[in-house]
Amino acid sequence: MQTQSQQTLYEQDLAAWFNDTIAKLKAKDFDAIDIDSLIEEIEGLAGRDRRELKNRLKVLLVHLLKRLYVDAPQDYRGWELTIQEQREQLSDLLEQSPSLRNHLIKTFPDIWQRSLSTVRAEYPSDQFPAEWQFSL
Repeated sequence: MQTQSQQTLYEQDLAAWFNDTIAKLKAKDFDAIDIDSLIEEIEGLAGRDRRELKNRLKVLLVHLLKRLYVDAPQDYRGWELTIQEQREQLSDLLEQSPSLRNHLIKTFPDIWQRSLSTVRAEYPSDQFPAEWQFSL
């Protein structure tokens, strides 16, 4: 059960609450842990990783579309560097949490459409494919 002081610490200083909770977990002092806040934080972490995956995937797709379909050689190097960085970050994220691959596959169609909308708005005179033409 959560005490008033645990709730106050959680609301006033999240870093201190983390340190306090870690110490209690290590000491196996489970009765003193603010379980509701711990659950909230773990749920937040899972959501954060899914949002990061979606954001990085969108940046990757936007820059791939630009590099493949926009004739702007002066911009190619910057786009290529962004593509490389996003691939590395996505790879690291999926290595750390392999189950996120399922989320990637599930959300890919939506992210593809958002990416396509972004580049079409930015480059209205260029032609982009309506469908993703490569494997995941």
